Amino acid sequence: MRHTSVTSAPHTRWLTAPLTSALVALTLLAAAVSAHAADGEVRKIDKAQAKVTLKHGEIKNLDMPPMTMVFRAQPATLLDGLAEGDAVTFTADKVGGQYVVTEIRKR
Repeated sequence: MRHTSVTSAPHTRWLTAPLTSALVALTLLAAAVSAHAADGEVRKIDKAQAKVTLKHGEIKNLDMPPMTMVFRAQPATLLDGLAEGDAVTFTADKVGGQYVVTEIRKR
């Protein structure tokens, strides 16, 4: 009796390539997101204006040195649960000429 593994069975091979490709794509996406992430500290929150002031380290994708500055939060709900003094990791980008935080989480 010959043993055939599930992944080498002819009727299941069509599943292997797309799943492998999807896993590789997700891994690359996660690496890209973490490569653009920066660490910072929340200094001020203005929920009415959807703005947050961050004292941050270098933001490589923006070629920005460490400093303290105001960012717009998109979406504004990113600010929910944050407080002044929180240590955060965030992703920022330049959108329509403004610096925007697109992802933020407490460390």
